[in-house]
Parts: sequence; C-alpha cells; structure tokens
Amino acid sequence: MAVSPEFKKGLLEAIPSLRAFGMSLAQNADKADDLVQETLVKAWDKHASFQPGTNLKAWLFTILRNEFYSQMRKRGREVQDTDGTLTGRLAVHPGQHGMLDLDDFRKALKQLPEDQREAIILIGAAGFSYEEAAEICGCAVGTIKSRVSRARSRLQQDLKISGEAEFGPDAIAAQVMSASAN
Repeated sequence: MAVSPEFKKGLLEAIPSLRAFGMSLAQNADKADDLVQETLVKAWDKHASFQPGTNLKAWLFTILRNEFYSQMRKRGREVQDTDGTLTGRLAVHPGQHGMLDLDDFRKALKQLPEDQREAIILIGAAGFSYEEAAEICGCAVGTIKSRVSRARSRLQQDLKISGEAEFGPDAIAAQVMSASAN
C-alpha cells in the first residue's frame, strides 16, 4: 500500500515536536535524534495501521514513547563494561574440544557389549545405585559391579585414557579457567 502525501507531510511537520519530546525523555540530543529516527522508521513501516482522520501526532508520540521505554528496559539488562574489566575475566573451555570428546565417547560406548553399556549408563549417567541397577537388570549386585568395572576398563582402553586426571579440561584450558577465577 502506497504512503499518502498527507501522511508524508504529517511526518515531516511532526519532526520538531517529536525531537522536543525525545529530548525531554532522553535528556541527550543524540539519543533524542535516534528516538525520532526510529519513530519515523516504525511509523513508515506501519503506515497502513494508521487511521486517517485521527491524530497523527499523538500516534507518533505514542510510538516514540514506547520506543524510549523499550530501550530503557533493554539497557536495564545490559552491563556497562567500558574498560573491559568484566570481559577480560570471562573464560570458557572451548566447546569444540568437548564436542569431539563427546563424539569419541559415544562411539566407544556403542562398542561395549549391551549388558555393560546398560550397566554403565544406569550407574554413571542415570545415577542409580548398584542395588537399584541390579533390580532393574534382574541380576545380582555383584554382576552389576562387574559389568560396570569391565565397561569402565574398556572405555579407558578405547579412549586411551590412563586415569582420572585425563577427564575434563586439558592443562591449557584448566590454566585459563583458574586464571580467570582469580
């Protein structure tokens, strides 16, 4: 739908009043200009929803006011970090290594015999006790313990892990994480 000449003229005539209203809200000329610009863009985009014969200026002021409060709510959720102090303390273990490790683990888990895979998932992933896992599998507690032990040994062998120290972040990532915590 084409924009009517009356609508265009009304927008242009309202700019000084919009700017004054924007200044009263934002208390800053640049922010007021940004508010006016955003108001005009939104009004242009939504011109079809404006009812001709109603008060265009009031409609524009409502858009500007709503935009101002939307920006204020957004700023309330933002954290000021102009000197980069907060950003400099952020550190995360690289996700790509974790995904590769998880893929390797899934492949190794699939290679386990079904009874061992079931036992280690019940104990290690689902968090059941040995007694609960034995009841679920319909076997003795000692059988579950044996299956879990064999599954762990096989996973360590397949993943080339020699001990608990090799789980989790590597040495470099651990240093980055500990340095960022200080």
